[in-house]
Amino acid sequence: MTTAADHSAVRARQHEEFGGINWGSAFFGWLVTVGMATMLIGLLSAAGAAFGLSDVSDAETIGVAGGILLILVLAAAYYCGGYVSGRMSRFDGARQGVAVWGLGLAVTVVLALAGTLFGAEYNVFEQLNLPRIPVDEGSLTAGAAVALVGVVVVTLGGAMAGGTVGERFHHRVESVGL
Repeated sequence: MTTAADHSAVRARQHEEFGGINWGSAFFGWLVTVGMATMLIGLLSAAGAAFGLSDVSDAETIGVAGGILLILVLAAAYYCGGYVSGRMSRFDGARQGVAVWGLGLAVTVVLALAGTLFGAEYNVFEQLNLPRIPVDEGSLTAGAAVALVGVVVVTLGGAMAGGTVGERFHHRVESVGL
């Protein structure tokens, strides 16, 4: 008969050998995050167009509601990515979620740098001469800063929560085995 002490010792040894961040799991979690974000943002955009929100003249209300919904969509996507990473990894689900989030942040920074370095040469929007948005740049910048902080905090929390829940699956399997 296996005792709780035996189970704890075995689990500690397994964690020592296989614990920590598994970058392969984090990568696949990040891929799930990107896919879920793409699908959910597409659905959100289609719903907005179906309800005629693109015709409304109250841009500030749509902007705030759209920003909140975007943050929620990204939180759900990072939750799913963290879950996949935590489930694939077996140990350290919250760390796996942080790894998924970190990969997403790294890719975002690299793309932002590429856009900064190569953007002037390949800026398609500048060549289109589109009308400017009638919003004060000062309030747009303040709103963008608040949204950025919201996205960073909420997506990190979502990824960590998803990783923790994904790891719990293995705890349930092990408890049945004993």
